[in-house]
Amino acid sequence: MANTSQLDRGLIVFFRIAMGWTFLYAGVSQITNPNFTAAAFLAGTKTFHDQLAWFALPAIAPYTTFLVEWGHTLIGLSLIFGCMVRVSSPFGVLLMAIYYCAHMDWPYIESHVNFIVDYHLVYGGVLVYLMANHAGHVWGLDGLIGKLPAIAHRPVLRPLFG
Repeated sequence: MANTSQLDRGLIVFFRIAMGWTFLYAGVSQITNPNFTAAAFLAGTKTFHDQLAWFALPAIAPYTTFLVEWGHTLIGLSLIFGCMVRVSSPFGVLLMAIYYCAHMDWPYIESHVNFIVDYHLVYGGVLVYLMANHAGHVWGLDGLIGKLPAIAHRPVLRPLFG
């Protein structure tokens, strides 16, 4: 990060917080909505329906819903605070890939307005960019936590805050 300009650092923080807010808002709105269930989304999938419908089965749906709600929330908090960005970003990319594929009517994604590329791919790309640029070290907690003796002297923990 030493060779990045102030503009680069500012953009990294902006994208990290913007993506964090996107995930956090989704998670909190799902948690606070007593009618939210991931099964509703999964029941309407077009692509990979047989594979994704398994997660909407009555015995599995409560677990899926819990993971979706809290996954969004925790990814959002991780990005906003810049803590464990290298851990949360791959999960965010995975969610974006699933959402991208779920409602694909090739070559349209979700609707005829999105031709091949939609915001899920863009969000996934931003998350990869943040992970690759150690976004948690730019005005985030990863840089501070990574310097703590409890983390710095334990090689197994260092990648979590890298």
